[in-house]
Amino acid sequence: MGLFEKMEQNGYEQVVFCYDRPSKLKAIIAIHDTTLGPSLGGCRMWPYKSEEEALTDVLRLSRAMTLKAAAAGLNLGGGKAVIIGDARTDKSEILFRAFGRMVESLHGRYITAEDVGTNVWDMDYISTETRFVTGLVTSKGGSGDPSPFTALGCFQGIRACLKETTESNSLEGRTVAIQGAGAVGYHLARYVHSDGGKIVVTDINKEAVQRVVDDFGATAVEPDAIYDVACDVFAPCALGAVINDKTIPRLKCKIIAGSANNQLEEDRHGDELAKRGILYAPDFVINAGGLINVYEELERYNPERAKQKVSQLYDAIRNIVFAAKKKNISTNMAATQVAEERMRLLREVHRTYVRRN
Repeated sequence: MGLFEKMEQNGYEQVVFCYDRPSKLKAIIAIHDTTLGPSLGGCRMWPYKSEEEALTDVLRLSRAMTLKAAAAGLNLGGGKAVIIGDARTDKSEILFRAFGRMVESLHGRYITAEDVGTNVWDMDYISTETRFVTGLVTSKGGSGDPSPFTALGCFQGIRACLKETTESNSLEGRTVAIQGAGAVGYHLARYVHSDGGKIVVTDINKEAVQRVVDDFGATAVEPDAIYDVACDVFAPCALGAVINDKTIPRLKCKIIAGSANNQLEEDRHGDELAKRGILYAPDFVINAGGLINVYEELERYNPERAKQKVSQLYDAIRNIVFAAKKKNISTNMAATQVAEERMRLLREVHRTYVRRN
């Protein structure tokens, strides 16, 4: 399928390929939908094996951002950016400033933020070239690292799912298997531990795993073994597409609730989880905490207000589960319908306004 055919089929508005020779920047910005407002989404830096792989990732991620913003009730559209490179060796001031100029050239249609492979200091470089960046350091009026807010939303989503399956939202004595011990995974482990939960953790980064083991008494397992862990909750907090035909038969959990984007390799895997009696918290709802937090930067940032809004994801997940049961559909489908209905209604309002004027 050609690029324009993909864009037409899935409703993408714009895909921008960015290249800067002096900095060796190779990036792609995808704007999926701006019905609800300007697109906002993080900038991921990853050593993709090919340009095609990078394009596939940014398209999937930007569409997920549209659904995330719509389901969270934010006045934002969906966008995402990827920089092709190794975050451990390829970062530089001139690279991020070059990327900032690319963002500025879109005149606010896309607002960037940190993501896998980037951080608040990278956003600082980007901000020297564009106004359209969030997740800045607190000394510059930003909200800082959004990962604690993403983890808080994930924790609230886990509690909501436990309430549905056990009639108690407490993690006391419950086991959570966390896949990914990075920034979000670490903070999620902290929340689980503080609520009395037991933690099994894995990551390709052994130092990150050891930190969770040392700080929260977690049990470490090898990356591939996490799918076989007997647990109450499986929390994917790394990369996407981990729920697929190969992993689903191995899962020994009642709940899947994590922060990773695009956890389902295909939408049909949401239906398969439902058939197996596994409650899935749709990723683009449960992981919206970071987006909600940086959205607050667009006004006068207030961390307590941001925390309160992120905590409301508990009710959002509960409502999605209720809608799925009422319609006898998967939770993933129910969440998608909620997001798409909000966008449909606003498009109708726009069309009515245009006709009248």
